[in-house]
Amino acid sequence: MDLTRVQQRRCLIFSWSYVEPCLSFQKQSNIMVSITSLWLPILLSAVIVFVVSSIIHMFLNYHRSDYKAVPQEEEVMTSLRAFDIAPGDYIMPCPKDAKDMRSEEYMEKRKQGPVAILTVVPSGIPSMTGQLIQWFIYSVVVSVFAAYIAGRALGPEAHYLEVFRFAGTTAFLGYSLALLQNSIWFSKNWTATLKSVFDGLIYALLTAGTFGWLWP
Repeated sequence: MDLTRVQQRRCLIFSWSYVEPCLSFQKQSNIMVSITSLWLPILLSAVIVFVVSSIIHMFLNYHRSDYKAVPQEEEVMTSLRAFDIAPGDYIMPCPKDAKDMRSEEYMEKRKQGPVAILTVVPSGIPSMTGQLIQWFIYSVVVSVFAAYIAGRALGPEAHYLEVFRFAGTTAFLGYSLALLQNSIWFSKNWTATLKSVFDGLIYALLTAGTFGWLWP
């Protein structure tokens, strides 16, 4: 980071004993840390997040209330099974276009209900292997962005708390902030969303601590 104009003017106004440290700071602040030199905190933070997220979802109970069972689940599943709905995202009633959304027929469907946003997944015995692999890759990507931002802002041997601040803020944005859109636009329960945001805060703090610890 370059010195601001105000800082540069101060360097010229004050005594030479102050000018020299200012110029030294400017020289040091231009030294950045490359992403390749941060491969260890990138990978280790992703591993730590992967392990902690598994512990949260397997052993802690606060996410078990995120979804509810529909009334008469067996009857509902039997009825839907007859339609052989392919995996995908659905909304009902589903308007054909913006004009249809204002039609009386569509409004009547909305009044009668049910109104639902539905995700259908493939039937069969669940396997989380693919999802776990994607989650780990996602965590690596978040850590790469944290490394990039912190590496551009800070130089080698930066203070732990400075690294913690830049890496942690970036990781929090990656893990949490976009989750709010699910409640804003898709009516996801705000309590469930905020619990996931809290998870993201934990992951961000762990990422920040790892970068601060292993900063070159």
